[in-house]
Amino acid sequence: MPCLRRELEERERTMLAPYAQLSAQTRGRLHREPPPDWRTEYQRDRDRIIHSRAFRRLEYKTQVFLNGTGDHLRTRLTHTMEVAAIARNISRALRLNEDLAEAIALAHDLGHSPFGHSGEQVLNRLMRGHGGFEHNRQSLRTVAWLEQKYPGFPGLNLTWEVREGLAKHVTSHDHPLLPPGFEARSPSLEAQVANLADEVAYSSHDLDDGLEAGLLSEAALRHEVRVWRQAAARVRRAHGELPDACRRDFIIRCIIDDQVHDVVETTERRLQAARVASADAVRRRARPLVSYSPARRSSNLELRDYLYRNLYYNPAVRGPNTRAVQMLEALFHHYLEHPRDLGEQSRKRVRTEGPHRAVCDYLAGMTDRYAIEEHARLICTH
Repeated sequence: MPCLRRELEERERTMLAPYAQLSAQTRGRLHREPPPDWRTEYQRDRDRIIHSRAFRRLEYKTQVFLNGTGDHLRTRLTHTMEVAAIARNISRALRLNEDLAEAIALAHDLGHSPFGHSGEQVLNRLMRGHGGFEHNRQSLRTVAWLEQKYPGFPGLNLTWEVREGLAKHVTSHDHPLLPPGFEARSPSLEAQVANLADEVAYSSHDLDDGLEAGLLSEAALRHEVRVWRQAAARVRRAHGELPDACRRDFIIRCIIDDQVHDVVETTERRLQAARVASADAVRRRARPLVSYSPARRSSNLELRDYLYRNLYYNPAVRGPNTRAVQMLEALFHHYLEHPRDLGEQSRKRVRTEGPHRAVCDYLAGMTDRYAIEEHARLICTH
C-alpha cells in the first residue's frame, strides 16, 4: 500500500522538534490546489523547483569563474546542489524539516543573473530609479510569477514557508529588501539553516575552485587563513603525507565538516537557552537562532577577506567578468531600444510592468552562454 501524505505528516509530528515547521501546518499557497497524495507540501515544492526551467538554467550560470572556464569548476547549479545537501544534513541533526530546508536551498539562486555577482551589480545600477535589482527578490519573483508551467496560475505556486525563506535569504554578499507579506522578525529555522548552508558552501568550495585554477596556494593559505592551517595540520597528523589532490580535497572536506559541527552544536545550545516551543515562536525573535560560534564566525570572516583579496578581485576572475557584464549592459540598452528582440513573455510584460523591468527579467533569466550569443548576434553583427 502506498505511503500517503498523512502518514508522512504523522512521521514529522513524531520525529521533528517542537520548533520545526511541520508540513501539515503550512500557511498554504497563493492559489488553492488539492493536496498531494504521496508527498508532503514541501516535497511537492522541492519537485516543482527541480523541474523548473530556471533551475535547469543554473547549469550555465557563473558561480565565481565564468561558465565554461573549466570542467571541474563550480557553476551556480553545482553550488545550489551542495547548499541543499549541507542544509539537509544540518536540519536532520537539529530535527528540523529537511524537505523545507532543501526546497529553500534549491530555490535560493533561481533569480541570479548571469556572470555572478558582477552581473547582479550592473543590473542593479541599470535599474536605479526603476526598482533596482537584487537576486534574492528576483528568486522570489521567479517562483511567484515568471515561471509559466501551470494553466491555473502564474509561477510555481510554492508554499508560504518556502517563499518566506527566499524573501529573507541573506549572506555576507546579500542585502535584500523584503517584499510585503514577510514581516516576521526572523524566518523559520529551516530558512535560517538554508541561509547558513549557503555560506558554508560558497566559502569552502570557492577555496577549492581557486586552488584548482591555480589562483590560490596552499602555502599562502597555511600562512594567512586559520581554518585552513588548523584543518591541514589535523589531516597531516592523521594521514601523513598525501598526494596533492587528495590532501587538498580532504582538507576542504574537513573544513566543511568542522563548520557543520560548529553550526549544529552552537544552534542546539541557543535553542535550549531560548526555549522556543513552536516555529512561530522562532519567527517572533529579533535575531536568528541558527548560528556559528563567535570563534568560528571570526575565523570565517578571515577566510572571506582572504578570498576577496586573492580570488574574487583577482584579475584572472575580474577581467573576464568585467568584459562579460559590459555585454550585459549593452544588451540592456539594446532591448530598451528594440523590445521586439525580447522573448515572447518579456514582450508581454513590457505592457504591464514597463520596459525596464521586462528587460531586467529577461536578462536575469539568461545563462552566461546565451547572453554571450545574444550579444554576438544583436550587437557585434551590427
